[in-house]
Amino acid sequence: MVLGPLRIKKKKAPRNSGQMEFDLLRPQETDRNFSKGGKSFYFFDFDDNVAYLSTPIVVFHKVTGEEKLISSGEFAKYNKLIGKAGAFENYFLNFDDDSGSFRFFRDKSFGLLDRIVRKKQSFVVDMEKALANKDYNWKAPSWDCFYHAAYNKRPISVITARGHNKETLMDGIELMVRDGHLPQSPNFLSIYPVSNPDIRRELGDMDLKASIAELKRLAIRESVEEAIRVYGHNPHHRFGMSDDDPHNVELITEEMKELKRKYSDMSFFVIETSADGYVKREINRPKSSLRKSPGAQQMSLL
Repeated sequence: MVLGPLRIKKKKAPRNSGQMEFDLLRPQETDRNFSKGGKSFYFFDFDDNVAYLSTPIVVFHKVTGEEKLISSGEFAKYNKLIGKAGAFENYFLNFDDDSGSFRFFRDKSFGLLDRIVRKKQSFVVDMEKALANKDYNWKAPSWDCFYHAAYNKRPISVITARGHNKETLMDGIELMVRDGHLPQSPNFLSIYPVSNPDIRRELGDMDLKASIAELKRLAIRESVEEAIRVYGHNPHHRFGMSDDDPHNVELITEEMKELKRKYSDMSFFVIETSADGYVKREINRPKSSLRKSPGAQQMSLL
């Protein structure tokens, strides 16, 4: 007999009461194409896009095996140099899920005692740490868009390189509701932590060899198909995906082009985010148009 995770939730007073008071005065907005039966679907990468978390990546010294912790921002900047040049020339990545470089981006197998003492997965712990800080420390470039989508009950997909279970991601995001940063739980269309082996296989990566960017591309395709299954086929549907990794954005754009060919009447957007704001591309045939806008207005994208 396998016991499921023990979850005991205790209600807490929200920390962000000012945001909740503002919400009471803010009317919900209908979809842009509501009168035509269309819906707006929001797809998000999470780390450094919706929220900045302190989850470390571990690199290992080639000779001593010594572990060195680096941030996701450092990894994004230097990952192509690890083991080759620069400060990380003498280090390497270990891809073992339990003891390797990305072990903090995976769930641990908790025993009965762990669950009794309410031990938490690393994602939940890191979310709690982030939310204990001031908003400007953890809110990433797509936060306003994520908030807008959650507030207005838009269908949301979270497509992340993390490898946790879906339930762990939901538990972590629910802390934003608990602390008053979100008015309600997001209306999740799908959740794809694409490094999770079960999710990889669900996306067709049976030999577990696809890259993160390729897996995100597959997850976008499945999320669009799920949207049409759940909400029906309508030429006025609008889909947007935001991500902060340039390589991911490249393959996301290619997938959106394929989807545009299949569903030519629907609208597809790619939003590349950074600390300076974002670049929005609407996918058209045969090429995509490009518009650069400040992040403060990102909530009006779809």
